[in-house]
Amino acid sequence: MSALQKLVLASGSPRRVELLQQAGIEPDRLAPADIDETPLKSEHPRSLARRLALGKAEKAHERLTQDGEAEGHYLLAADTVVSVGRRILPKAEMVDEASNCLQLLSGRAHRVYTGLCLITPSGKVRQRIVETRVRFKRLSHEELESYLASGEWRGKAGGYAIQGLAGTFVVKLVGSYTNVVGLPLYETVNLLVAEGYKVHFNWLSGLGAR
Repeated sequence: MSALQKLVLASGSPRRVELLQQAGIEPDRLAPADIDETPLKSEHPRSLARRLALGKAEKAHERLTQDGEAEGHYLLAADTVVSVGRRILPKAEMVDEASNCLQLLSGRAHRVYTGLCLITPSGKVRQRIVETRVRFKRLSHEELESYLASGEWRGKAGGYAIQGLAGTFVVKLVGSYTNVVGLPLYETVNLLVAEGYKVHFNWLSGLGAR
């Protein structure tokens, strides 16, 4: 990557790093931004994803600016929200939370929203919202208990990780698969390219090959 281009990912998510690497992009720095992710009263899931992505980007950018490291950097933030109707599901940390999420998703369709926020080296703020519709099979008691025992749900929005065992639950998916994993690649790459980030530099040099 050109020395004049630096990309900061405002996340510590291994999934998002892996997805960027899949696109031949290696973040120069990870700058996780912890903010209050509690939904506002009557907040729509789409609006929540957008607000949280912006909040994470702004907090990470503020920290970089204080450290004198914001100049010349592209800063990318994302937040993924899972919902059934307008009901926003939590990022499950306790087994009871995961169980409640999975029982609600069983045999039903739900939506996954990812908010993207890019702050360019000139300070321009660009945002995108990506939506994917997912339908789960009806989960048997054995499937539910076995998945809970796997621990894959921990820290995941909606209590599941589609790139793991829960991929076997998906009957239908309409939209971006990588959006459900946590970072919609098509929209992310287009956003970066539109703002002058040379995404394809590593492709040309062979450094993006894996």
